[in-house]
Parts: sequence; C-alpha cells; structure tokens
Amino acid sequence: MNPAAVTAPDEVRRGFWSRRVVDPLVAQLTQGVTPDKLAATLAVGTACSLFPFLGFTSLLNLVVGVRLRMNQPILQTLNQILGPVQLVMIVAYVRGGEWLWRAGADRFTVADVLRVFREASLGEFLQRFGWAGVHAFSAWALTMPLLIAVVYYVLRPVMRRWARVRLRN
Repeated sequence: MNPAAVTAPDEVRRGFWSRRVVDPLVAQLTQGVTPDKLAATLAVGTACSLFPFLGFTSLLNLVVGVRLRMNQPILQTLNQILGPVQLVMIVAYVRGGEWLWRAGADRFTVADVLRVFREASLGEFLQRFGWAGVHAFSAWALTMPLLIAVVYYVLRPVMRRWARVRLRN
C-alpha cells in the first residue's frame, strides 16, 4: 500500500475551509509575510474582486497585486471565492450608481439585459445599457476605500493573533 495515498485522520476531520483557505493564510505568516501585509492583501483583493465588470477581476487583481507586491495566489483565490458575491454586487452597484446619478427613469431588469444582449448588436446593447456601466463603476469607486478600510481593520487583529499563535507553536 502506498503511504502517500493514506490520508492522516487529522486531515479527514479538518474541513474544506481549514485545508483550502485557513492553512494557506497561516502558511504565509510562517514564510515572512507580515500579518498587516496579509490583511492588506485580503482587503485590496476583496475590493478588486468586486469590480462590477465580469471578466476583469482577475486582471485587476494581477495588476494591482504586482504593483503593490501582494501575494498573487491569495488574490486569485479570493477572486474565485468572491465570484458569486460579485454577481450580486453588480446589481447593487448599478442601483447605487443610478441613485448617485439620479437616473431613476432608466431602470431595467437582468432579464432585459440578457434579452437585449441575445437579440441586439453590440452597438445597440451598449447604447441601451452603457450608462449602467458608468453607474456601477461610480458606485464601486465611491465605496471601495471604505470597504478596504473596514476589511483591513477587521482582519488585521485576526492576522496578528494567528501570527502570535503560530510563533508559539
């Protein structure tokens, strides 16, 4: 029997989140990444992962992460985890942007967007829904500094505590 194929009992009892999310974060703390830098990576990664345009979050995380010298695997993993949240937030950002721009008369539903996307040309689609992108981006850009600050200041003590516990063990 191959010893590598046998899973340790502790591995079986530990859940998915412990093995796939918590352990990699803790491993970063033991590899010289400071708790504050890890909290900043998670905060900025959250903001980039909620960018209100589908298909651009991975690139945004890559560019921002390289520029700020942040951990790319953590950024990209966070991006994948927050994918469903991003879908919900796109609608919230569009509605928030409509409120900011006072554009209540141009309301539409997701079903309208999908129908026009299938039936119309790209130019017609952008003409009808182009302002929705401006609205969503405006709301995202306005809320991101607050989101980054909240996530950073909530996670910083948690990361520092994890670092202290790991150093004791």
